[in-house]
Amino acid sequence: MRRTTKFAGVGIAIAALALTACAPTTATPEASTDGSEGAAESVAVNVGMITSITGPLAAYGETYQHGFEAGLDYATDGTGEIDGVELTIEWVDDQGNPDTAVTQAKDLIGQGFQIIGGSAASGVSLAVAEQAAQNDVLFLSGPAAADAITGVNEQTFRSGRQTLQDVATAATFLDSVEGSNIVVFAQDNAFGQGNVASVEAVLGAEGATVTPILVAEDATEFTPFAQQISAASPDLVFVAWAGATTGAMWEALAQQQVLADTTVVTGLADRASYQAYGPGSADIQFLNHYFPGATDTEAAQAMDAYLEEAGHEADLFTVDGFVGAQMLVHAITEGRGDVEAMIGALEGWTFESVKGELTIRAEDHALIQPMFQVRLVDEGGTWTPELIEVVDAEAVAPPVAGQQ
Repeated sequence: MRRTTKFAGVGIAIAALALTACAPTTATPEASTDGSEGAAESVAVNVGMITSITGPLAAYGETYQHGFEAGLDYATDGTGEIDGVELTIEWVDDQGNPDTAVTQAKDLIGQGFQIIGGSAASGVSLAVAEQAAQNDVLFLSGPAAADAITGVNEQTFRSGRQTLQDVATAATFLDSVEGSNIVVFAQDNAFGQGNVASVEAVLGAEGATVTPILVAEDATEFTPFAQQISAASPDLVFVAWAGATTGAMWEALAQQQVLADTTVVTGLADRASYQAYGPGSADIQFLNHYFPGATDTEAAQAMDAYLEEAGHEADLFTVDGFVGAQMLVHAITEGRGDVEAMIGALEGWTFESVKGELTIRAEDHALIQPMFQVRLVDEGGTWTPELIEVVDAEAVAPPVAGQQ
């Protein structure tokens, strides 16, 4: 078996031929040493990993790739090989741009690639998922959190968590959701609006009153919004925020006593964010997908050892790459490049990974997984994450797609 890893930039030529479903190629059996034909046939499986290598999400794409490499090593017992398979893995830079990713996916599919992996951006993943369905290839979406990826089509799976799981984890900070008053404080963009929709779908359905407070992306003064939150007297404030104004936003919430007076929950992001929450960091409750040291499973130990040897560190989305590689190896081992067989192998599969036991729900391909409650603690002037509680996977499982 031979595995080839290629690294491609953005300038992939568009295939001139019509795109069709591509079956795995089968190599001619080689003669054995005694002159008879070899008993085993080798298949060629080509995998295109489309993710952000440059652009605003490059850091996420990098940790995803590091995790994938560690997961491939783990899932193949250190060989990087799958018996009887000639495996080609090609990494492609989508720059976080859905149009670019679609062009790349079309080219890879036109070349005969049966599997696509990635991306860090939800818009990219949704666009590639459409190509996967149109051309009957397997798509293993990565860190992208959009709920719409789950159940979008038969060919699409995900190796990360989704927004509904974040929201369900936030609810675990309340004694009771029913009758509670929840404010969603977010930017007025697709990300913020998506979080509002998820909170309404999950917590609103359980009897909470949900009030959105949305802020223009170009806003720089947050005191009036902090005062608006205080006036609402919420039981919980769910904050969904990203970008350069993050520090100023948290400072305003601290100054207006929002952090001290109510339960404020947000997602703990990557390592680079740990120092960004300001002097009120100890008053924030964090839901979390993964942070380094969150678990001590066999897979977590193997991942950390591999990364350390390669000169890397685990981060928020390293586990998504690791899980993606485990899914890839299992699909190819069982399905040998045949898309229908690989889909069947993944549906309902339960396996052990970095976060513990994971299950791919057969009905909609949601990845059922534990989540974490975390706090930041001051260690010598540096804010460091500390585990409060592991949240059971079934307790935060999203509703089956299409049945919300």
